[in-house]
Amino acid sequence: MINQMVLRSQAQAEYSPINIGHFGLALSRYCHFTSPIRRYSDLLVHRALINANKLGNDGLQGEGKEFEELGTHLCSTERRAASAERDAMNRYIAGHLSTRIGSIFNARINGVTRFGLFVTLDETGADGLVPISSLAGDYYDLDSSGHLLIGQNSGNMYQLGQAVEVMLREATPVSGGLIFQILISGEPRSGMTPQKHKRKSGGHRSAKKGAKGGPKNH
Repeated sequence: MINQMVLRSQAQAEYSPINIGHFGLALSRYCHFTSPIRRYSDLLVHRALINANKLGNDGLQGEGKEFEELGTHLCSTERRAASAERDAMNRYIAGHLSTRIGSIFNARINGVTRFGLFVTLDETGADGLVPISSLAGDYYDLDSSGHLLIGQNSGNMYQLGQAVEVMLREATPVSGGLIFQILISGEPRSGMTPQKHKRKSGGHRSAKKGAKGGPKNH
């Protein structure tokens, strides 16, 4: 999970004739390609090296004038392919889990938002949403800097990386969507019950209090 957070915080790589180096590797000049060649971007780099070092007649010729345009196109198509791959995987996983509605899984929280929690199942690595409306019995404030949802009355806390036990409520193969509900048993379970938190003032409210008669669920 830490690896994912680090990767998400970094700028995406891009293909460009302007060599801006590599911040993470502290290199003023940087170029990446695979050998043997697997992508058209690799072919361009190989041919550019052939041309620059006068290693033969197969170097980069006319394409050099369009290198910037080609780089932009390659960035776009590569990210589109990666997105299509993720979508396909999500649909297959949702299709597989559609026969297991009501099943219980161990998971970890991988995202905290004002509308709920994102979790990743230990068993399959599948990602899904726990809507904030399913966190019964309290109102939850978002602490965006701490990646927390904090119960106003109970002090229950859900935070990034926390181990939880969830039940699958919905699986939609067409969209790849999975909806879960966090389970809280009457007896505390190590690492699986909400943690307690002394709420600070100034948090972001996830819901307003109901009418007379006490708090209502979302």
